[in-house]
Amino acid sequence: MHHALIVDDDVDSATTLRELVAGERFTVAVAHTLRDARRQIAMQQPDLVLLDLRLPDGSGMDLFADPQLIANSEIVLITGHASLDTSIEALRLGAADYLVKPIAMRQLEGVLARFMKPSALKAEVETLNADLATRGRFGHLWGQSAPMLRVYQQISRVAGTAVTVFITGESGTGKEVVAQTVHDLSRRRQRPFLAVNCGAISPNLIESEIFGHEKGAFTGADRQHLGFFERANGGTLFLDEITEMPLELQVKLLRVLETGRFMRVGSTVSQEADVRIIAATNRPPYQAVAAGRLREDLLYRLNVFPIELPPLRERLSDVGLLAQHFLDGINEQEGRRRELSAEALEQLSAYHWPGNVRELRNAVQRAYVMAEGDVIDEQWLPRGSGAVASEPPAAAAPAAPAEARPATSVPQMEVVTLPIGTSMAQAERALIEATLRHYKHQKERTAAVLGISLKTLYNRLKEYAADGETLP
Repeated sequence: MHHALIVDDDVDSATTLRELVAGERFTVAVAHTLRDARRQIAMQQPDLVLLDLRLPDGSGMDLFADPQLIANSEIVLITGHASLDTSIEALRLGAADYLVKPIAMRQLEGVLARFMKPSALKAEVETLNADLATRGRFGHLWGQSAPMLRVYQQISRVAGTAVTVFITGESGTGKEVVAQTVHDLSRRRQRPFLAVNCGAISPNLIESEIFGHEKGAFTGADRQHLGFFERANGGTLFLDEITEMPLELQVKLLRVLETGRFMRVGSTVSQEADVRIIAATNRPPYQAVAAGRLREDLLYRLNVFPIELPPLRERLSDVGLLAQHFLDGINEQEGRRRELSAEALEQLSAYHWPGNVRELRNAVQRAYVMAEGDVIDEQWLPRGSGAVASEPPAAAAPAAPAEARPATSVPQMEVVTLPIGTSMAQAERALIEATLRHYKHQKERTAAVLGISLKTLYNRLKEYAADGETLP
């Protein structure tokens, strides 16, 4: 059996907790002060410590002052005054979770069900690091460049906690893959991982999809519907493209994050939300706030532990590894082995990749289909700053000297000039429309260059069509 230590100066609360925990495969000891807690730990190292923050002889956080004392213990804080500052500090020091007084039985059961020794989590991270050194793979992620090593370090640090994660990065960089890796390394791995694209659900249905609804809540609601929060109970809910969520729903999401409770549409009874939130956006978050697409208070509540994914052009050394990974998958699926030539790999590593890893995967797939033999050459692969080999070269003016070319993925792009006082929303619209014109209304190319998803581009164009007015 595992051993738990309850550190709480409230005798009644400690006694109740002891009775509840003792029935869940734990032996239990109780301490009412920091001094007594240190003595108990010295006598028998606990696997789990339920630690009250407010104690007669100091703060429960003081136990973290001696890392060796609790190095092999999972720490769960107990407080009646949970705050963002406390959670950040607890994460930095190594706490795994929170229980807020009055402690709900369901919350406690979730913590006990997710219990894992810190040594087990550390061993898994060490295994992933060994795989990274030999194969270039970390969980579901591939790459050995310095920017990705930083991402792996962040994932290793935050995965074992209950802290909210906010992933930013251009479209196609792999934000959902990062979220899945965080979940798979977490104590919630045995429970569901659900991904929700907030930009792909109708604004009229998104509240019902996320929170669920009762029978008869609105026209067409002929039965009770469980939302994502209930379906992901005990697990992880990944909210992708969070800036596409309607503002009125952002208010309700903020409330859930603050209280840990939600209500189905049409219900008057709140329910506990035992879900870890991971959110993501391909927009710069503070620009989204300035443009009125993300509530500032929600941003601060989500941005507890930010992870910024680098675009593929900033880690070109990983392109060969990624391309081979995608090709291995295609070879296995198709039952025929093809290889990339040295020239093909060189061309892939020289391309700018405006569509990031998603574009690379599609390029490898297309080249595999078009290859006639067992070797994939550079003929059907993207080249230079965006021209594809299968496209005939334009008979235009001679190319500018290399030193004069702009270092972007959109050479010779028309200039968008806006007067002072233009709102962020207007500036965004002007840029989208100008880019769309430049690429002769090729929407996939436009979305890739702008670093947004095709769905987001379609949503913007639909908004502009409804508005009617076009910016110069």
